[in-house]
Amino acid sequence: MKKLILALALASTPALAATDIVMHRDPGCGCCEKWAAQVRAAFGRKVQILDDANRATFDARLGVPASLSGCHTAIIDGMTFEGHVPIADMKRVIAAKPAGVRGLAVAGMPMGSPGMEMPGMAAGHYNVIAFGSGRPFVFARH
Repeated sequence: MKKLILALALASTPALAATDIVMHRDPGCGCCEKWAAQVRAAFGRKVQILDDANRATFDARLGVPASLSGCHTAIIDGMTFEGHVPIADMKRVIAAKPAGVRGLAVAGMPMGSPGMEMPGMAAGHYNVIAFGSGRPFVFARH
């Protein structure tokens, strides 16, 4: 079953453009659910959350650099999103489909990033990094 989900997640055909979103997370991580709720609302699609104790292997197959690891990995319209990537950045990269870019990542769990908002806590500064066939580069600064 996991191989079927991976095959569907990696496909980028137009027929899959409006399908459910699959998100692999560190087992039991609550902030991932908060991020998924924002993605669900913004994209108007179901987000299937899979607890995955072996996410490092999954990320490696998707080409996510280990240095950009977060607590969850989602596949949306053939693009990979690692960690707490803001919705606007996700929509921008999906629309632009820049050559050589497989996805975006926010390393760690920066305070104030989507799903990591805490009342009374100031948002931290963080970068959204594009990765793919070339060198990773800063896609957006927050």
